[in-house]
Amino acid sequence: MFTIDEIKTAHSKVKSGADFPLFIQDIKKLGVTRYQSFVADGHVDYSGKNDFKTSSPAKYGDLAIASETNIEQFKIHIKAHQQGKTDYPTFCNDCAKSGIENWVVNIENMTCAYFDLAGNEVLVEQIPS
Repeated sequence: MFTIDEIKTAHSKVKSGADFPLFIQDIKKLGVTRYQSFVADGHVDYSGKNDFKTSSPAKYGDLAIASETNIEQFKIHIKAHQQGKTDYPTFCNDCAKSGIENWVVNIENMTCAYFDLAGNEVLVEQIPS
């Protein structure tokens, strides 16, 4: 089993989206199999083997999620973040403006899926290993 403190330690190494693949490898070693990040307040629900679950507290005050999804704008924002041009708080703000409500990282499949307010899958990306 893993703790939120262990995940925080792994996340402290992340300065931009360019560091994301290393973060995934670090939390995979801890036993995380999946997590869901919520844009509105930054809390994250983590899952591991044997139905283990834990959640982080909210990271910031509520962000308003746009009711209409702008996938083209989101693709621009995510590309900039993956290239290390934005930090995590900026990326979360960009997600909210683009209508992204949450994302789910499946560590076993090495995918990250983004969802709108209606729960529609907007974009799925393969995570580089």
